[in-house]
Amino acid sequence: MKYYQDFLTKIRRLFRSVEGAHRSRAAEMHEWEEKELRNMFALMVVGPFAGIPSPPVHITMELLPEMETDLIIMINRIQTAHDPLGELFSSLDPM
Repeated sequence: MKYYQDFLTKIRRLFRSVEGAHRSRAAEMHEWEEKELRNMFALMVVGPFAGIPSPPVHITMELLPEMETDLIIMINRIQTAHDPLGELFSSLDPM
């Protein structure tokens, strides 16, 4: 009986540690996903400059003043564009 209780205690500790690890990474993964979504939005809005189909030009011009941070993100993404898999795997790295 004691062996059974020790086993259950160890299993509970294991699940708590896994849960703690997932909770600590959840906010970080959410921020990464938000950054990617903002990048996609920026590409949709300023897509004609790169040859990507996008919304009508008058809508794009109205949205440009609101997109200052998006444009900064897009410019920063150009620096990492040569290694997108490296950025993805570095986000999964436990550090």
